Amino acid sequence: MHFETLAIHAGRQVDLATGAIAPPLYLSTTFQQDPDRGYEYTRMDNPNRAMLERCLAALEGGEAAIAFSSGSAATTSVLQALAPGDHVIAPNDAYTGTTAILRSLLQPWGLQVSFVDLTDLDAVQEAVQPNTRLIWVETPSNPMLKVTDIAAVAAIAHNAEALCVCDNTWATPLLQRSFDFGADIVVHSTTKYLGGHSDLLGGAVIAKTESAMAQRIRQIQATGGAVPAPFDCWLLLRGIQSLPYRMRGHCDNARKLATWLSQHPQVSTVHYPGLTDHSGHAIAQKQMTDFGGMLSVQIRAGKAQAIALLPHLKLFHRATSLGGVESLIEHRATTEGPDTTTPDDLLRISVGLEHVDDLMADLAQGFERVVNDE
Repeated sequence: MHFETLAIHAGRQVDLATGAIAPPLYLSTTFQQDPDRGYEYTRMDNPNRAMLERCLAALEGGEAAIAFSSGSAATTSVLQALAPGDHVIAPNDAYTGTTAILRSLLQPWGLQVSFVDLTDLDAVQEAVQPNTRLIWVETPSNPMLKVTDIAAVAAIAHNAEALCVCDNTWATPLLQRSFDFGADIVVHSTTKYLGGHSDLLGGAVIAKTESAMAQRIRQIQATGGAVPAPFDCWLLLRGIQSLPYRMRGHCDNARKLATWLSQHPQVSTVHYPGLTDHSGHAIAQKQMTDFGGMLSVQIRAGKAQAIALLPHLKLFHRATSLGGVESLIEHRATTEGPDTTTPDDLLRISVGLEHVDDLMADLAQGFERVVNDE
């Protein structure tokens, strides 16, 4: 089936008891024990979560999906499935939460980590060690929108008998089919585009095959208990139904906004893989069907003007997160804290579904007010 059809039908069925088309919400934490039903306790499984996991597996084209209470919980579960002394290669430009999980939680536990530029394949190859078990890919990256060649990195991983894991949050399965390029596991913060309305928290791990690694992650899900609530699963299933059409709007708006900003005198650099002068444009064309709804800009006059712009904006909310219908903007280095490597003149933008002309007008009046205030 086409993606639009899967988004509406995958994992769902008409309720057998009532004939309801929309799935019921199963709030019970415990179930009468019956081997024919298969449910016992919601930490172990729940009908809403089971529907969601079937849907996610179908969307990504994998055999197994494991849902979590957040994207960070999903990321942690994959890395916890490794053993102390194992080695991971991770990107040096990635979501700050992923870096914190590796540095603060798992390196003290015994995981060995090398942070490299994953767009530099020679550097990736040089980082491989005899105990390398996993290479973590995030493409496009957060917040610099670097584009990693998934197929090339997957080949390096498989030659080392390691796994290739791809954080596909920014691209979504609609824009980037990571399994088609050799990834073994895909991770999502379902809080973002899959949910799409800034009203739920969730994460997911999808495995290409029902492997021992997938079974270990599922064990961590059940034993650790970082599972999504039934209502969050229900909301997420509802959000996924409109994902294909929302993503087209996000991509169209982001492409137009990036082009406009690239010509603005107060902007020095626009990071967006849909621009032909972006360093990863050719790879993005190869492995993505469109270029996403995220972009970052560097302000020509520096940090002070970048921060000064924010309170003058009327449509862009100053907020962390992304993937909702509303446009968000933030000074990313401030959000990431003192250890950030993000340029201090950079603003990260999640382009929403407002009319793009209104978004451009809002930024234009914001830039004008900053200049007038100087």
